[in-house]
Amino acid sequence: MSDQEKKTAPGFEKPSLPKRFYKEVTVSDEGGQAAILLDGRPVRTPGKAPLTVPNAALAEAIADEWRAQGDRIDPHTMPLTKLVNSAIDGVVGQEAAVVDDIVAHAGSDLLCYRASGPEGLLALQAEAWDPVLAWASGALGAPMSLAEGVMHIPQPEASLAALRAEIEALDALKLAALHVMTTLTGSALLPLAVARGELSPEAAWDAAHVDEDWQISQWGEDAEARQRRKNRKADFEAAAKLLALS
Repeated sequence: MSDQEKKTAPGFEKPSLPKRFYKEVTVSDEGGQAAILLDGRPVRTPGKAPLTVPNAALAEAIADEWRAQGDRIDPHTMPLTKLVNSAIDGVVGQEAAVVDDIVAHAGSDLLCYRASGPEGLLALQAEAWDPVLAWASGALGAPMSLAEGVMHIPQPEASLAALRAEIEALDALKLAALHVMTTLTGSALLPLAVARGELSPEAAWDAAHVDEDWQISQWGEDAEARQRRKNRKADFEAAAKLLALS
């Protein structure tokens, strides 16, 4: 079936976006939590919980996504709203499972697996990753073991325990943000460095893509891969913004 046929065949129709049903977006204080109001009515998550956040700055950032919508509401242009929805509906009450998953990523962290060559790539990995590993060892008490290639290498239990303690101290919103950043980068150390102010979000994103950027420099990049990366970066930046504002 051709692409054109798929667009018109039953079951392949492009889903229509919901119409914008509100005019005014405001922020209000709801008992110490900030809520987003659409024409005076509070926004709720897909799970029907009130969409509230700890402060007005974060609420205004979310409200700006709602204000920016045109005649139709496009969830793909609302990454902060999507992330806060996920935190409220999927992380609150499930914090321990989210912590476990982030720590599992730390157990096979991207920064610990080095290429066997060429020298140019090895140098780029060391430049981007070694300072983060040194910071984790010193500031977090979590020295990590390095491996060449992709064969799994166990990390010191004491290091993983130190990382777990750091992650467990985060609230549900920050946990959700850290989890998104971890899954997007394959590293728990990079988002922890962002959360602690050790790395900027841009530097962390670049560090996570050293290998990919090397491959692009050698072989080029296709348009589809470029768009996928752009979409992933938007989600990463929204998570970093949530960390900064919450």
